[in-house]
Amino acid sequence: MKKSKIIFWSTTILIFLFEGVMPALTSQTELAVEGIRHLGYPDYFGVMLTVFKVLGSLALIIPAVPKRIKEWAYAGFAIDFISAFVSIAAVDGFGPALLLPLIFMVVLVLSYIHYHKLNPEIKG
Repeated sequence: MKKSKIIFWSTTILIFLFEGVMPALTSQTELAVEGIRHLGYPDYFGVMLTVFKVLGSLALIIPAVPKRIKEWAYAGFAIDFISAFVSIAAVDGFGPALLLPLIFMVVLVLSYIHYHKLNPEIKG
Protein backbone atom coordinates (compact mmCIF):
# COMPACT_ATOMS: atom_id res chain seq x y z
CA MET A 1 0.00 0.00 0.00
CA LYS A 2 2.84 2.40 0.85
CA LYS A 3 4.52 1.73 -2.51
CA SER A 4 1.26 2.46 -4.35
CA LYS A 5 0.83 5.68 -2.40
CA ILE A 6 4.35 6.84 -3.26
CA ILE A 7 3.94 5.99 -6.95
CA PHE A 8 0.48 7.59 -7.08
CA TRP A 9 1.54 10.86 -5.46
CA SER A 10 4.83 11.08 -7.38
CA THR A 11 3.18 10.59 -10.76
CA THR A 12 0.18 12.75 -9.92
CA ILE A 13 2.40 15.60 -8.75
CA LEU A 14 4.37 15.35 -12.01
CA ILE A 15 1.11 15.63 -13.97
CA PHE A 16 0.06 18.56 -11.77
CA LEU A 17 3.34 20.42 -12.28
CA PHE A 18 3.74 19.84 -16.01
CA GLU A 19 0.09 19.95 -17.04
CA GLY A 20 -1.32 22.42 -14.52
CA VAL A 21 1.32 24.76 -13.14
CA MET A 22 3.56 25.14 -16.21
CA PRO A 23 0.73 25.90 -18.67
CA ALA A 24 -0.81 28.36 -16.21
CA LEU A 25 2.50 30.23 -16.00
CA THR A 26 3.66 29.99 -19.62
CA SER A 27 0.59 29.68 -21.87
CA GLN A 28 0.72 33.29 -23.04
CA THR A 29 4.43 33.36 -23.84
CA GLU A 30 5.38 33.82 -27.48
CA LEU A 31 6.91 30.33 -27.56
CA ALA A 32 3.68 28.69 -26.34
CA VAL A 33 1.47 30.72 -28.69
CA GLU A 34 3.75 29.92 -31.64
CA GLY A 35 3.71 26.23 -30.69
CA ILE A 36 -0.10 26.16 -30.91
CA ARG A 37 -0.02 28.04 -34.24
CA HIS A 38 2.68 25.72 -35.59
CA LEU A 39 0.36 22.75 -35.06
CA GLY A 40 -2.38 24.56 -36.98
CA TYR A 41 -4.67 25.44 -34.10
CA PRO A 42 -6.25 28.87 -33.56
CA ASP A 43 -5.00 31.05 -30.70
CA TYR A 44 -8.13 30.52 -28.59
CA PHE A 45 -7.44 26.78 -28.54
CA GLY A 46 -4.32 27.35 -26.42
CA VAL A 47 -6.32 29.36 -23.88
CA MET A 48 -9.05 26.71 -23.74
CA LEU A 49 -6.49 23.92 -23.42
CA THR A 50 -4.73 25.75 -20.58
CA VAL A 51 -7.98 26.21 -18.65
CA PHE A 52 -8.86 22.53 -18.98
CA LYS A 53 -5.33 21.41 -18.05
CA VAL A 54 -5.31 23.55 -14.91
CA LEU A 55 -8.79 22.36 -13.87
CA GLY A 56 -7.94 18.72 -14.62
CA SER A 57 -4.68 18.83 -12.72
CA LEU A 58 -6.43 20.40 -9.73
CA ALA A 59 -9.07 17.66 -9.89
CA LEU A 60 -6.34 15.01 -9.71
CA ILE A 61 -4.35 16.59 -6.90
CA ILE A 62 -7.15 17.67 -4.53
CA PRO A 63 -8.29 14.65 -2.47
CA ALA A 64 -11.79 16.07 -1.80
CA VAL A 65 -12.71 16.13 -5.50
CA PRO A 66 -15.34 13.45 -6.27
CA LYS A 67 -13.98 10.27 -7.81
CA ARG A 68 -16.18 10.61 -10.90
CA ILE A 69 -14.60 14.00 -11.66
CA LYS A 70 -11.14 12.48 -11.22
CA GLU A 71 -12.04 9.77 -13.75
CA TRP A 72 -13.04 12.47 -16.25
CA ALA A 73 -9.78 14.31 -15.60
CA TYR A 74 -7.79 11.14 -16.32
CA ALA A 75 -9.78 10.63 -19.54
CA GLY A 76 -9.22 14.26 -20.55
CA PHE A 77 -5.47 14.02 -20.05
CA ALA A 78 -5.35 10.75 -22.00
CA ILE A 79 -7.17 12.47 -24.89
CA ASP A 80 -4.78 15.43 -24.57
CA PHE A 81 -1.66 13.25 -24.77
CA ILE A 82 -3.00 11.15 -27.65
CA SER A 83 -4.01 14.32 -29.52
CA ALA A 84 -0.61 15.90 -28.90
CA PHE A 85 1.09 12.78 -30.27
CA VAL A 86 -1.10 12.76 -33.39
CA SER A 87 -0.75 16.52 -33.96
CA ILE A 88 3.03 16.48 -33.66
CA ALA A 89 3.31 13.39 -35.88
CA ALA A 90 1.04 14.93 -38.54
CA VAL A 91 2.84 18.28 -38.63
CA ASP A 92 6.47 17.41 -37.87
CA GLY A 93 6.63 13.71 -38.67
CA PHE A 94 8.19 11.14 -36.43
CA GLY A 95 11.01 12.50 -34.31
CA PRO A 96 12.17 13.21 -30.77
CA ALA A 97 9.29 15.65 -30.09
CA LEU A 98 6.92 12.67 -30.07
CA LEU A 99 8.55 11.30 -26.92
CA LEU A 100 7.08 13.92 -24.57
CA PRO A 101 3.39 13.01 -24.99
CA LEU A 102 4.30 9.31 -24.78
CA ILE A 103 6.28 9.81 -21.58
CA PHE A 104 3.43 11.77 -20.02
CA MET A 105 0.96 9.09 -21.09
CA VAL A 106 3.05 6.50 -19.21
CA VAL A 107 3.15 8.77 -16.14
CA LEU A 108 -0.63 9.25 -16.39
CA VAL A 109 -1.27 5.50 -16.69
CA LEU A 110 0.91 4.83 -13.64
CA SER A 111 -1.01 7.46 -11.68
CA TYR A 112 -4.32 5.97 -12.80
CA ILE A 113 -3.35 2.39 -11.95
CA HIS A 114 -2.18 3.35 -8.48
CA TYR A 115 -5.19 5.60 -7.94
CA HIS A 116 -7.34 2.48 -8.39
CA LYS A 117 -5.08 0.42 -6.15
CA LEU A 118 -5.61 3.01 -3.40
CA ASN A 119 -9.36 3.20 -4.09
CA PRO A 120 -10.47 -0.40 -4.73
CA GLU A 121 -14.15 0.54 -4.35
CA ILE A 122 -13.97 2.26 -7.73
CA LYS A 123 -14.79 -0.12 -10.56
CA GLY A 124 -12.54 0.29 -13.55
